[in-house]
Amino acid sequence: MTRRLPGDMPPEEFRRFARETADWIADFLAHAGDRRVLPAVTPGSTIDALPAKPPDEGEDMSAILADFDRLIVPGLTQWNHPGFFAYFAITASGPGILGEMLTAAVNTNGMLWRTSPASTELEQVVLDWLWQLMGLPGHVFGMIHDTASTSTLHAVVAAREAQEDLAIRTRGQSGAPPLMYYTSEQANSSVEKAAITLGIGQENVRKIPVDDVYRMRPEVLDAAIAQDLAAGRRPFCVVATVGTTSTASIDPVPQIAEICRRRNVWLHVDAAYGGIAAIVPEMRHVLAGCELSDSLVVNPHKWLFTPVDLSAFYCRRPEILRRAFSLVPEYLAATEDPRAVNMTEYGVPLGRRFRALKLWFVLRYFGRQGIIDNIREHLRLAREFSARIIGHPDFELMAPTLFSTVCFRFHPQHSGDDRLQALNRSLLDAVNRTGRIFLSHTVLRGHYTLRLAIGNLRTSQAHVDEAWNLLRSKAHDLTL
Repeated sequence: MTRRLPGDMPPEEFRRFARETADWIADFLAHAGDRRVLPAVTPGSTIDALPAKPPDEGEDMSAILADFDRLIVPGLTQWNHPGFFAYFAITASGPGILGEMLTAAVNTNGMLWRTSPASTELEQVVLDWLWQLMGLPGHVFGMIHDTASTSTLHAVVAAREAQEDLAIRTRGQSGAPPLMYYTSEQANSSVEKAAITLGIGQENVRKIPVDDVYRMRPEVLDAAIAQDLAAGRRPFCVVATVGTTSTASIDPVPQIAEICRRRNVWLHVDAAYGGIAAIVPEMRHVLAGCELSDSLVVNPHKWLFTPVDLSAFYCRRPEILRRAFSLVPEYLAATEDPRAVNMTEYGVPLGRRFRALKLWFVLRYFGRQGIIDNIREHLRLAREFSARIIGHPDFELMAPTLFSTVCFRFHPQHSGDDRLQALNRSLLDAVNRTGRIFLSHTVLRGHYTLRLAIGNLRTSQAHVDEAWNLLRSKAHDLTL
């Protein structure tokens, strides 16, 4: 223990431990695949390993770093592991990590233009770059949030504010007609959470059925809106998805956009996962119709090698966002200038991290072609894995492979539904217990389904081969 004098860590001490930390990070990334992807720990083990009380005196940084390596790292799920195939795989790339380090160092708060001019303007530039990379036309206002959940929440607030005659910002929803909100039954849970958070209520969320490839059915959407209008309810927002969480399906955005235009309903598109794929020229079609949306979210922290968290939220009608959120007390009042954007007026957060820096580093380091090459390889690996599933008599594909996510199940011949459910649960547990790969699951039309999602920069053909070999080996063991 060390009695510390007032003040920060001395510069020479910082240099020493910064170098040690950088070396640790470099080694960690170089050997990301050597650890277990899922930790072999039990609930409460980290709590039990740590002191119950904070230290009275300062501790040596060497001891703190050693305890991080000894007590914390073994209890982490390794999202940087090349065998991480669960959920939507992510990558903390080298340039992204360097950007994050500098973000912490400069410690700026971009709530107003004047509180951080460069971070405010870089945010506008990098989001415009990303918009261009995805092949979308024109220029659209963009801002960075932490996750797609927050971005979608802001879209729904804007959709509600667009119902000008209701004046919900000032009067609230009391006395207003029920606000009706529509999305696919395959939509991410964050869409429904936005309704819960805003007091719209789960009963007023219409989950539109999907077709045989898990896309929202536009004709059912249109009929539901018509029915609600006839009953005196107020349709106000539709959320379509490009790359649904369970199957990575793509809702028919052009048809949905036409319905929203005709019905005067806000269209938000959740392209958190799938939107990034549009950077690849042959995948540009996945965002067809999105140029007609009122708002759109894409997450660079999912498939664009950017450390969490960074969600890009675009809004075609920023004046409505500002009308919904702007609240400027005297201590935040600033000189009006059309080029001085005060981001706090367009959303809930007052404090805003300099997230744009790490995305800027990533886009510059990889460039358009580097991004295309990496995403194209992930798409190839997924198609190849999908072909293996199709070609094996005891496995079956459960949804089309449109991106880098493969939905499948083990289906040995002459197996009833109950046995298949149990077999696939056991198979998932068996492969995940190895610590070599991590898969997730979903349920499609009542069938327990395994998911393998490729998206990590460090995932190679060898890692996908290992996943396939493990699946076959463990499946064979289950049927002995």
